Amino acid sequence: MTDVPKISGPANDALTEAGITTLEQVAEHTEAELLELHGFGPKGIRLLRQALTEAGLQFRSGPW
Repeated sequence: MTDVPKISGPANDALTEAGITTLEQVAEHTEAELLELHGFGPKGIRLLRQALTEAGLQFRSGPW
């Protein structure tokens, strides 16, 4: 399991509060779902997208 990279205090707190602590868990969510978290914004998505790509992962697509 790969730890979520440091994004910003509020964004990392939002992920932790949602129970998301690894990149593999991030990949189980859509970008839209993460943007709904309080304290999470577009910069966090960009940084996570980069980290996911480097790990050979991607955000979940679609509503399912």
